[in-house]
Amino acid sequence: MRRHVGTDAAHVFGGLLATLTAWAETADVPYQGVPVGTIKRHATGKGNAPKEAMIAAARARGFSPADDNEADAIAILFWAIETAGGVA
Repeated sequence: MRRHVGTDAAHVFGGLLATLTAWAETADVPYQGVPVGTIKRHATGKGNAPKEAMIAAARARGFSPADDNEADAIAILFWAIETAGGVA
């Protein structure tokens, strides 16, 4: 029986990142990595905000996220819009 859940997750993440990067390069789509703390700080004012704070921040913007993952996606969208992708 395999018990390498963290290792498997890291491999899946690496594969997804490689696929996304290859697609963006091929399609001439600009991309960049953004630290988690940057997104959390933009959404809540704290770079180490807990999941509940991220959900509350999304709700404060008029959304009803199903979970913390959806709240994170909303936060990323607003970070990208409001900072012009980190340029502003």
